[in-house]
Amino acid sequence: MLSDIVHIFFILLFAYLAINILYLLTLSIAGRLVKSPSYATHPGKKRFAVLIPSYREDEVIVNTVKRAAEHDYPGPAFDVYVAAHQLRADTLNQLKQLNAFVFEASFETGSKARSLNYLLNQIDEKRYDVALILDGDNIMTAGCMEKINAAFQNGCHAVQCHRTAKNKNTAVALLDALSEEINNHLFRKGARALGFSASLIGSGMAFDFSKLKEIYNKPGILGNPACDREVDFEMMKAGIAIEYLDNAYALDEKVSAGTVFQNQRTRWLESQWMHLRLFFSGKERVARKTKDYWHKLFITIQPPRIIFLALFGFIFLLLLIGLALRHNFTGISLTCWGLLFSAYLLSLFIAIPASFYTRQTALAILHLPRIIFLFIRAALQAKTTRKEFVHTPKTFVERENSHKENSHNAGS
Repeated sequence: MLSDIVHIFFILLFAYLAINILYLLTLSIAGRLVKSPSYATHPGKKRFAVLIPSYREDEVIVNTVKRAAEHDYPGPAFDVYVAAHQLRADTLNQLKQLNAFVFEASFETGSKARSLNYLLNQIDEKRYDVALILDGDNIMTAGCMEKINAAFQNGCHAVQCHRTAKNKNTAVALLDALSEEINNHLFRKGARALGFSASLIGSGMAFDFSKLKEIYNKPGILGNPACDREVDFEMMKAGIAIEYLDNAYALDEKVSAGTVFQNQRTRWLESQWMHLRLFFSGKERVARKTKDYWHKLFITIQPPRIIFLALFGFIFLLLLIGLALRHNFTGISLTCWGLLFSAYLLSLFIAIPASFYTRQTALAILHLPRIIFLFIRAALQAKTTRKEFVHTPKTFVERENSHKENSHNAGS
């Protein structure tokens, strides 16, 4: 009797994994076969407000704002705005010497949502067409805003840029960079190839200014540390497709240490749970269940990819023990599990850029057991009721010309 129950459990688990892996494989193949859109440079120029919320990022924020203010988009057509929350006095003095509008923000409970809400309500929305959000460590590569402008000139109302790593200085950072590129391929490039809206990342994203201001003045969003997920949800509710610009790069610092990785993943898991709750909240009623609604719900329900690896590791260990005892605990053959795992690996291999097929990546993969352990600890620390923003410290300042190298490698 107990054996039958265990077999039913593993059959259901196999079916659940098979559905999810088939979906990932479909996204991965579509992202490889269908070319991402490339919009021609447009003579007309949308007016941009570049919004940079910064919390305790003294090591990187001056470089970020300087590079944003010097970006190669016509000067009269964009302005840079900084929400400076808990920055040192010397950092504030340096920022005020740059060509940017710096607002000193003070909140009892700091969050990205509060900083963006504060900036959006300090700015005259009639002055700008597009709001572009950068994190305090993000650097736009050459032509980034020009490519966003071209997309908006061609009818887009929301755009996610290709966010890519500015650093791969440790095994953790390299694996974090690899994970982001896989996500870019699956949930942005692959999703758009199949006609779905791309998923937002949290920065390197642009929206109609008035729409974004409307969303950040929505009741309840200020207490949501997963505000980018709520923006994603509101875009879906409004029927606005999020375009993905694979050739418009925004450099982002990857976490270099295990403890920081754990804290960041705690925040991400909490964000995923909060996003999932939006789909089932009576207050967030969706008038019409479009294909984007079902796509976003499905990928939100999906467990993180590292959980797939942990599950397969456990299952293969159980099968090895079963071989020694001449008993199959799962009721499903090793061949079937092997084929399913192979399909999962194939979905990842297709999604990985060619530039990551290196000896350094192979060595970094040896750290996966530690990463899985840290992820499990992050899951145990996650709180679904958290209101404060879990801060990820940023300290890496890239070489002056490294953005050219990074943008080339990410596109390989």
